[in-house]
Amino acid sequence: MTKRRSKKNKSGSHGHGSSKKNRGAGSRGGRGNAGRGKKAKHEKMTEDGLHKLGEKGEGFKDAEDQTGINLRDIDQRIESFIEAGLAEKTDNGYVFDAEEAGYEKILGSGQLTKEIEIHAEKFSSTAEDKIEEAGAKAVKVGEEE
Repeated sequence: MTKRRSKKNKSGSHGHGSSKKNRGAGSRGGRGNAGRGKKAKHEKMTEDGLHKLGEKGEGFKDAEDQTGINLRDIDQRIESFIEAGLAEKTDNGYVFDAEEAGYEKILGSGQLTKEIEIHAEKFSSTAEDKIEEAGAKAVKVGEEE
């Protein structure tokens, strides 16, 4: 036998404190969900097993998952994008197709050091500003010339 069990055997309460606390289901308000009905804000569980507690309302809509890439990452990884066939080198610089690479939105973190023409669905406002400052070009996919 383990020490713990032999210790519990010696005590009259068997580790439950007062003997009043270790009685049947009556001390716990019944078994399972029994006895919950009249307690404040504790309604019975619904059929699908969820509690109906708290305020009711529409709440927040889940944000759509968008895959974005920062300017810093494009600038640093442009050579690997060329090797993968997702970008190409031209006389004027580079052309990067974000949609083909699996990105929907261009984000503005970081700086562009190379002249890169970026084709994408969406651009953040800071990304558009930084692209213009770098002398590069932002082309929205739906608005190509």
